[in-house]
Amino acid sequence: MNYHNITTDDMRNGDGLRTVLWVAGCDHHCDGCQNPITWNPNGGIYFGYAAEQELFYHLYKKHISGVTFSGGDPLLPENRVTIFHLAKYIKQYIPGKTVWIYTGYLWEEVKDLPGMRWVDVLVDGEFKQELADVKYHWAGSTNQRVIDVQKSLAEGRVILKED
Repeated sequence: MNYHNITTDDMRNGDGLRTVLWVAGCDHHCDGCQNPITWNPNGGIYFGYAAEQELFYHLYKKHISGVTFSGGDPLLPENRVTIFHLAKYIKQYIPGKTVWIYTGYLWEEVKDLPGMRWVDVLVDGEFKQELADVKYHWAGSTNQRVIDVQKSLAEGRVILKED
């Protein structure tokens, strides 16, 4: 998997102060995308051991609420193994941190992926420029859902995250 950046102390991509991993690769190519530079899965740089350690270093900081995987699309099929490996490690070894994923895929397309058990919140659906709303909490367009993954898996239906 390739990535473009790791940012920290981010307040726009999930609740609290977050560390964000901006992955490479997206097959949705939404009109009005804020990060079209991340569409090419071969763009950016390889996400190797040093990048993984940088990500974990930031997540061990007490003031960081968790990680957000964005991009590109973290759930692009060729990104899934790495993303779910990271999510599992974080949930097992960095307690109290939340895992958020922004994806263009719908919940119904990804809910059965084994790695979803390590995810707290999924913002699903392609960005639709005609539905863009800067006041819509945690998502770019009103067709996107901010899903409480664990409650949704337990109940077998979409449960939206409460603020």
